[in-house]
Amino acid sequence: MTKKEEMEWKREKKRREELERLEGMKTYERRYSRYSAICGIDEVGRGPLAGPVVAAAVILPEEYELLYLNDSKKVTEKRRETLYRQIYEQAVAVGVGMADEAVIDEINILQATYRAMRMAIQNLSVRPDLLLVDAVRIPDVDIPQVPIIKGDAKSASIAAASIVAKVTRDRMMVEYEETYPGYSFASNKGYGSAAHLAALRELGPCEIHRKTFIKNYV
Repeated sequence: MTKKEEMEWKREKKRREELERLEGMKTYERRYSRYSAICGIDEVGRGPLAGPVVAAAVILPEEYELLYLNDSKKVTEKRRETLYRQIYEQAVAVGVGMADEAVIDEINILQATYRAMRMAIQNLSVRPDLLLVDAVRIPDVDIPQVPIIKGDAKSASIAAASIVAKVTRDRMMVEYEETYPGYSFASNKGYGSAAHLAALRELGPCEIHRKTFIKNYV
């Protein structure tokens, strides 16, 4: 075997292994295959000190190819951007919802997360008949739900939603860097990094900080 042939063999082997892993992420979708529009739902942004909580809802078709799809936290930023584009190209429907810092302060982060999830479902162009949700059960939704612990690593639909939610929110925080310089939002995405906390103490809070989250820091 030549060096070129060996490299091609390794590349093909890696691809087969990835396809096998992705098949494993379709377990729940296959289990509930009697439903025609299975929707994965996930959120990002419950922990930051600033910015919105963002939820996404994704309905994938029966056949698709999203190599390296996984929990958004396990995927590099570059790959997340690629997957984000591919998900929008291949998905049956994608919906995004969010709740800003004012809503979070008013009704608390959990209720704000539920509101963002309901909004994401409402923003789908196709009504789902089953929801696969990462860890929680969304109140006030009249569609059957299946909460899955660590669902973003176990369900392709939820993983796709986690990618869409993460990229959407990250892009927003990069834009906020321009509006509110000094807090390093582009790099910390609103989370309580050392640099962010130092800027918060020096500059005080800005308009997108969650007052209920920063009261111990300022």
